[in-house]
Amino acid sequence: MKKINYILLLTGVLALAVSCGGNDAKVAAHTTDVVPVQVRTVAKEDRGALLMVSGTVEAVKSSAISTRMMGYMDRIYVNVGDKVRKGQLLLSINNADLSAKLAQVNAGITEASVAFSNAEKDFNRYTTLFNETSASQKELDDISASYNMAKARLESAKQMKNEVNAQFSYANIRAPFNGVVTNKFINAGDMANPGMPLLEVEAPGNFQILAMVPESEISQIKVDTEVDVLVKSLNESVSGKVAEVSTSAKSTGGQYLVKVLLDKTETNLMSGMYATVQFPTGEKAISQAVFVPLEAIVKRGQLSGIYTVSQNNTALLRWLRLGRTFGDRVEVLSGLSPDEQYIIGSQGKLYNGAKISLYVK
Repeated sequence: MKKINYILLLTGVLALAVSCGGNDAKVAAHTTDVVPVQVRTVAKEDRGALLMVSGTVEAVKSSAISTRMMGYMDRIYVNVGDKVRKGQLLLSINNADLSAKLAQVNAGITEASVAFSNAEKDFNRYTTLFNETSASQKELDDISASYNMAKARLESAKQMKNEVNAQFSYANIRAPFNGVVTNKFINAGDMANPGMPLLEVEAPGNFQILAMVPESEISQIKVDTEVDVLVKSLNESVSGKVAEVSTSAKSTGGQYLVKVLLDKTETNLMSGMYATVQFPTGEKAISQAVFVPLEAIVKRGQLSGIYTVSQNNTALLRWLRLGRTFGDRVEVLSGLSPDEQYIIGSQGKLYNGAKISLYVK
């Protein structure tokens, strides 16, 4: 029995050795792979003067839908995220009182129509009699007055119906344009009040940034100025142009509202995202700094780094402290020294210690 156990143990050791040897062979083969890379040399560049202002992303076309009447919410036909068409019924408010009022108005129109028809007949008859000198001027004047009053009553009844129909539009609320429902502020059965927001609809595709600029800097912001916008949550940069610059900060505490229209982009923008707008001030460069392309940055959780070239022609991951982003470049505050080489592109997977060879892109 001991001999059998010894044989089994020896067999397991040999198998483990073979397995480890195979892994070592794979690692050795892996480490001998040469990754072609493109490199760039670190150099300091002039950093132009920029004004950095925080703002929020909003849809250019957005509407908070409300009503002018009070009533209980009967039905809501859409949910948040639904696409809607212009004129589509979104929600309805209980309109039993309006229906009763409409019935009264229709009855009034019928009564006024009958009275007007009789008055018109009398007017035509007395006009004929007057022309034949069979009726006096006073009789014609009295009939004319009755005719005009009946006509006015009929017109008044019709206008009352127009008013009721207009109120029905406040009870049955429709989409003002093609868009997407982004918010819902009421549920079926809740009481709707005049001016109270019920739904929010916005047209996707066109976005703008609303930024507040301090009074000390607002004089440097000009309409039609091209700017770069960094969307923080997406870590992407989008170009835009200043569309509006407010001339009053009376109700904004010394901050002036600036609207920046964003260019069409494939970036998945959403309303409410925070962004940083970089306004060029037109001043001369204030200092020099090291910049690297955003695409060369390597992310590991909260850490940011870049692959550099070691003296042995291997890739070495260097952790960096980054500063502000300028378009498709980011400022490096520490971690790189002048004349060092860093990798901006590769034709294979990079890792610490990977052997590299240079290629021209």
